[in-house]
Amino acid sequence: MAAEANQLQQAQLAMVLGPDMSPFETLISSLMSSSNEQRFSAEVLFNLAKQTDPDTLALKLAHILQLSPHPEARAMSAVLLRKLLTRDDAYLWPRLSLSTQSSLKSSMLSCIQRDDTKSISKKICDTVSELASGILPENGWPELLPFVFQCVSSDSPKLQESAFLILAQLSQYVGETLTPHIKHLHGVFLQCLNCNVACSDVKIAALNAVISFIQCLSNSTERDRFQDVLPAMIRTLTESLNNGNEVTAQEALELLIELAGTEPRFLRRQIVDVVGSMLQIAEADSLEEGTRHLAIEFLITLAEARERAPGMVRKLPQFISRLFAVLMKMLVDIEDDPVWHSAVTEDEDAGETSNYSMAQECLDRLAISLGGNTIVPVAYEQFSSYLASPEWQKHHASLIALAQIAEGCSKIMIKNLEQVMSMVLSQFQSAHPRVRWAAINAIGQLSTDLGPDLQNQHHQRVLPALAAAMDDFQNPRVQAHAASAVLNFSENCTPEILVPYLDGIVSKLLVLLQNGKQMVQEGALTALASVADSSQEHFQKYYDAVMPYLKTILVSATDKSRRMLRAKSMECISLVGMAVGKDKFRDDARQVMEVLMSLQGSQMEADDPTTSYMLQAWARLCKCLGQDFLPYMSIVMPSLLQSAQLKPDVTITSADSEDEAEDSDDESMETIILGDKRIGIKTSVLEEKATACNMLCCYADELKEGFFPWIDQVAPTLVPLLKFYFHEEVRRAAVSAMPELLRSAKLAIEKGISQGRDLSYLKQLSDYIIPDMLEALHKEPDTEISVSMLEALNECLQISGNLLDEGKIRSIVDEIKQVMTASSSRKRERGERANAEDFDAEEGELIKEENEQEEEVFDQVGEILGTLVKTFKGSFLPYFEELSSYLTPMWGRDKTAEERRIAICIFDDVAEQCCDAALNLQ
Repeated sequence: MAAEANQLQQAQLAMVLGPDMSPFETLISSLMSSSNEQRFSAEVLFNLAKQTDPDTLALKLAHILQLSPHPEARAMSAVLLRKLLTRDDAYLWPRLSLSTQSSLKSSMLSCIQRDDTKSISKKICDTVSELASGILPENGWPELLPFVFQCVSSDSPKLQESAFLILAQLSQYVGETLTPHIKHLHGVFLQCLNCNVACSDVKIAALNAVISFIQCLSNSTERDRFQDVLPAMIRTLTESLNNGNEVTAQEALELLIELAGTEPRFLRRQIVDVVGSMLQIAEADSLEEGTRHLAIEFLITLAEARERAPGMVRKLPQFISRLFAVLMKMLVDIEDDPVWHSAVTEDEDAGETSNYSMAQECLDRLAISLGGNTIVPVAYEQFSSYLASPEWQKHHASLIALAQIAEGCSKIMIKNLEQVMSMVLSQFQSAHPRVRWAAINAIGQLSTDLGPDLQNQHHQRVLPALAAAMDDFQNPRVQAHAASAVLNFSENCTPEILVPYLDGIVSKLLVLLQNGKQMVQEGALTALASVADSSQEHFQKYYDAVMPYLKTILVSATDKSRRMLRAKSMECISLVGMAVGKDKFRDDARQVMEVLMSLQGSQMEADDPTTSYMLQAWARLCKCLGQDFLPYMSIVMPSLLQSAQLKPDVTITSADSEDEAEDSDDESMETIILGDKRIGIKTSVLEEKATACNMLCCYADELKEGFFPWIDQVAPTLVPLLKFYFHEEVRRAAVSAMPELLRSAKLAIEKGISQGRDLSYLKQLSDYIIPDMLEALHKEPDTEISVSMLEALNECLQISGNLLDEGKIRSIVDEIKQVMTASSSRKRERGERANAEDFDAEEGELIKEENEQEEEVFDQVGEILGTLVKTFKGSFLPYFEELSSYLTPMWGRDKTAEERRIAICIFDDVAEQCCDAALNLQ
């Protein structure tokens, strides 16, 4: 049978590649078929043709591209050619004969001249650009650039547009091959963008090309040659708007946003005009929302481009006050939707418009990027006029804006805390429930961002106000939010502050728990959990009143609509149990665990929040019960490992693909751009994975040697996650778990409960973990996580001790050199930022904070060296001498007191541990 099938396939192949074109045309249409079966067999045949006779295949595709009367067949062959000739697929170009290569190049260029279908033209330009990026640097296509330059200056708008599309892509892929033509390109761009008769499509393509080209230039002198093109670039945008062509204007804005993010300094000399034009667009009520939002995005992007152009926009007259006014006006765009008042959980955002949510996000970003000294004076001035207005929407807008800027302005707001609190608390008396809600919302956010100062100075005003809001039975949404704000307040609170208010708060929360509205019950549960967590053993007196209610909800909230309520009851029970301790909680704990065990065994839907809450509840129960929890581990671990091993649900598209618009609004997806790829990741999967990894770390930490039986499954799960770049929380958890796994193994071996394994097992485990930690440290993009990695590495070294062999020590020393070099180059870059022409005090403050993180890096390096010296004494000295050239500069006068202190401590350790052997360092 197989031989017959093979013969049949060979016969089909001979026909497809034979002189008659019709079987090949049939193959192309089968590749586009909606029938899976037909498409699959066509793909098999196509791949076979690719392997056996790539020359004929490529030439036949070129033939269809040039001559087929069917646009869809031409489009398909353009796509297939691109796959064949570029590096996406098995790269075929080098396998083709010289005559085929030559024929393909000329036929693609003639197709660009002949094909009038815009979408096909664009596909051919993509293929040409990608192929050229592989062969142009080696002079493999000398005809291409003369052809492109000829098209640019032709009379045909279609050819001009194609030429600019190719130039834009070549700038991205192989900019260095275009830079010798900088003078000619400058003239071309200037002429096209200044031309009054050029059509808008050509101008947008030219704008795209000039922006790509500016980005590929390696120095500012080259970029500055294009300063005279900038007014024409901005005019392309304003002309589109004046002609009512907002679609083109939006394309232009997206390109300019990219420029603002990557080359903000290019805009500096004309910044007043550029920003002025954007503010006018943002303020123009007559324009579409989408256009105005893009102009705002441009301005925010410019404000955020701190590292490349520090302080540049802070000095612009009126920039902050005009932009802030636009955002405040957008926040007023909210409707008083009856659904909001009916307090159905899903409709938290009822009445909010896209203007409103855009303004919220932008205020947050603006405050973080520009800081409190710049934002707060403007904000307070606008808030006071808004609060004097009779419209509830303006009061609401001020409170929402205050909450949004709190994180970025926290230092200044803490200095003016009295003024801030008076403003917020005065709104608790508002006649409008949405304003009261916004005031509570502000208290919640400020408790997080301005804590613990707010809690220490204003508890006697805030807690009674929140307690009173919990009595607002006419407005369940206000009640629920007041309970949630108690959570935020108590998270940054000492038991001493909280205890005097507990009687009142707990009794009110118990009343809300019995209230019919589910949303209010959920708020009450989270608040109770947080209050218990913050007051610890002081919560014991309420335990007997609270626990029966919690258990009732856990057992009875079983239907789908109440899943979240049940999940929150788990959270609350486990936190209350931890607060009151094992002796008080033991009997109830057994009953609760039985409910959790039966849930664990049941089939839960993928979107059920119970899973994540349950993972956390089990871990808290473990913390509370300690070694008494061991019998439950065999029930908990299988699903926990399964969650930790979840593969991220990732979709990868080209960064400029057309599908991006639909995905970008999907809140369950997070999008990151890596190079020319757009990566969409399902966030719920990542969150469950992160929770599970945190819980594994938690069990290892709590159970110590009791965790030993699980190490062989947990280590291979977590070690690869040290380099899990999709999610910081996953990496953090994996890092924290490494020393815990080694400690568990070491203690189990010392206590004789290691199932017959000895120190050779500990060495094997440490030899598995440490090289991966070093590799992860080498690639870690986040300085804060690097500090945690160094800290965890030091713990691992302390546990492994003398088990480390020479190879491991060598790689640790090499990595330390790398860490020190990377840290000093980051500091050098900050030094360059400090020399920028617009540098100011606000920027200096930010740089100081970033440099303090580098001190933490160095501190951990010092700890690691101390551990190695203590462990290996004099035999470590040869390595230490290698490192001394990295360490001695650290006590120079130009270093901070902290850096000098750490450097001296390191040499202290050596003198103390190595005694006579260290004399030559004296």
